[in-house]
Formats: sequence, C-alpha cells, structure tokens
Amino acid sequence: LAAASLKTGQKLNEGKTKQIFELVDQPGLVLVQSKDQITAGNAVRKDQMEGKAAIANKTTSCVFKLLQEAGIKTAFVKQHSDTAFIAAHCEMIPIEWVCRRVATGSFLKRNPGVKEGYRFSPLKMEMFFKDDANNDPQWSEEQLLEAKFCLAGLTIGQCEVDIMNRSTVAIFEILEKSWATLNCTLVDMKIEFGVNVKTQEIVLADVIDNDSWRLWPAGDRSQQKDKQVYRDLKEVTPEAMQMVKRNFEWVAERVELLLESQASGRVVVLMGSTSDMAHCEKIRKACASYGVACILRVTSAHKGPDETLRIKAQYEGDGVPTVFVAVAGRSNGLGPVMSGNTAYPVINCPPISPDWGAQDVWSSLRLPSGLGCSTILSPEASAQFAAQIFGLTNHLVWCKLRASLLNTWVSLKLADKKLQACTI
Repeated sequence: LAAASLKTGQKLNEGKTKQIFELVDQPGLVLVQSKDQITAGNAVRKDQMEGKAAIANKTTSCVFKLLQEAGIKTAFVKQHSDTAFIAAHCEMIPIEWVCRRVATGSFLKRNPGVKEGYRFSPLKMEMFFKDDANNDPQWSEEQLLEAKFCLAGLTIGQCEVDIMNRSTVAIFEILEKSWATLNCTLVDMKIEFGVNVKTQEIVLADVIDNDSWRLWPAGDRSQQKDKQVYRDLKEVTPEAMQMVKRNFEWVAERVELLLESQASGRVVVLMGSTSDMAHCEKIRKACASYGVACILRVTSAHKGPDETLRIKAQYEGDGVPTVFVAVAGRSNGLGPVMSGNTAYPVINCPPISPDWGAQDVWSSLRLPSGLGCSTILSPEASAQFAAQIFGLTNHLVWCKLRASLLNTWVSLKLADKKLQACTI
C-alpha cells in the first residue's frame, strides 16, 4: 500500500465503503481509505466492485477541490493515492443532510400525491439521523436541537444547525451550477458535516462521490448515472455490475472537467493618472479573489482621447470578454467616452476626494443619452460587479461568488453568537 509511507496509526472508524486511520506523524489529520464495496438499503445488498475505491476517491477528491477553490470550508486536505485522501480529523455530526431540486425516490414514498419531477424552488432540505438499526429515520430540526450533541467540545445548537442548513444549500447550488455546464441535472444530494477537532469549526466532511447524489444527464431519469442504477437492479449479474461500474467511471471522468474554467474574461482598469494607483490596486486584488484577470492602464479621455480609443480597440480585437472599469477623479470623461464607443460593459469607479468629491461624482452619474455605464464607488464592489457579469458564463467565478455570500452570512452568525455569549 502506498499509504504505508504515511505511517498510519489505529483505525478510527470503518463504514460500508471506507476506513479512517489516524496519521501518527501528523496529529489532527486522518487518512480516508476507500473500499471496493458498493451497498444499497443499509447494506441489505452489498457487492464487491473492482476498482470502485479508486473511482470513488477520484470523484470525491475532485468535488472537494472544486468546493474548496470556491471558498467552502471542508475537511479535505489532499489526495494521497489512487484510493485514499488526507483530511482534517473531525468528530462527525450523525446527521445526513439531504438537499433536493427534483422530487424522486424516497421523497415520493413519504409524500404521496407529489408527482415525480416536481421542482423545488427554493431547494427542499431534509435531515436523517444516522442509525442503521432503525433505517436512518427522518428528523426534524427540533429533534436535532433536543439531542444536544456535543462534538469536539462544540455543542450543536441553533446557530450550528442554521450554519449547516445554509451551507448545504450553497454546496448543492455550487455543484448544481457546475454539473449544468455538462448538461447534467443534479437532482438531489446527501452530505455530512464534522467538527474539526483542532479548530472546533463545522466543516463539510466525509465524502461526496457517486453514492452521494442523483445525476440525470439532460435531466432525463432514464439516463441516470448514479448509484440508483445499482439499487434498481433486479438481480446482480457480472454484466449488470459492469454497467454500474461504467456509470461510475463516466461520473469520475466528467467531475474532473468541472474544475476547468469555461470562458475566461478580464477586467481592464483605465486610470486617468498614476496618482489613482492605490485605488486601482484594490480593484485588482478583489478581482484576483474571484479568479478574474485584471489589467491596469493609464489614459486620459480629456488629454488624449485618440490614445484612449486605441487602448479600447486593443482589448476589443482579441475576442476575450472584457469589462472596462474607468477610474478618473475630478471630471470623469473616461467612463462616458468609453461607454459611448464600446459595446462592452463599462463601470465608473471614481476615487472620491474629500474636497470636491460630492460635486465631481455627478460627472459619473449624469450622462448624455445613449450611454449605459454604471457607477460603483467602492473599488471592491466594482470588482464584485464585474465578477457577477463573468459569473453568468463562467461557473467557477459564480461558485466563488456563491461561497462568498455563504461565508459572509456565517461570519455574521458567529459574531452574533459570540456577542450573545458575552452579554448573557
């Protein structure tokens, strides 16, 4: 085993499809080792599927990388071998969080009268308590709160439940958006959270592989590629298992493509003079956080209009989608001149000075007819707006924006919890 070079310690846990080992030389980290086993109905049906460990490990590693690059907090550290990955050691919260976009499967049995294919907007959230002996009963939020789980020193209260709820929705939407780029519908998904033993932080843990979701290419159930194919088998024959394996391989190959950007775009910041450099650097830094390229140029529409239009033509001529940001103090001629001469979006982001700023801003806000540039005073917000434009066609940028919304919400929630603890 390649894992031997890592020096694994005792086995901390074993599930139906994986084993978890402590890492002797790396406290706080564990090795998650996949098994070649596939199960259904709480292991009422179970079979060996040669190569499944490698397929599942590749799938889960790619999914976690995608989520982590977007900005979602996960336990995943890195892929270690074909069949194992390294993760932060977590105490697991014994709840499966299920998120549904389309009604199918067990939801229909529990909600007679709802037709298959009913679309949930907003997403439908459900919780199931992990208890094999009782077939993982569905739980309400009240049951989860009353259980008063305490894991790695963190008591699971209302704040923690809300964070997991919100996180599940964000994680689903990020993966749904990503799969949609391959014309594949993410129908539903189950995930689990853990409490990081070092940081006491709630993070997405366990695995997300082809056992975790339903995937319907082109939204067509008859083409399903997930574990449901195995659950639906009338009898398990070698031929049937080959078909199941091919489906799992199909997913593992495509999941890698989700990490690739669709169309790259760029922001071109035009500044009236280098005295605005600090303001423009803030735009560039914020663009980088969304994975958007940003180029800084100096030009004055008042003093050198021909040069301004030559620079504009340079970025219109190579086919790369571009958003122009005009940074001009005093009288902003730059944004309006650009907007009157290009079909690309133009954002005014004037650096407002304390002396004449209140008057100067009108040159960005009051424009001649036929011009459509927006005005955003904050450099960070102008970069965010540009990223939102690119997010319409680039799922990786959209995923970063979506995770950023979640992280802002979570930090407010934790700040409030901390404040309440101080004032009680």
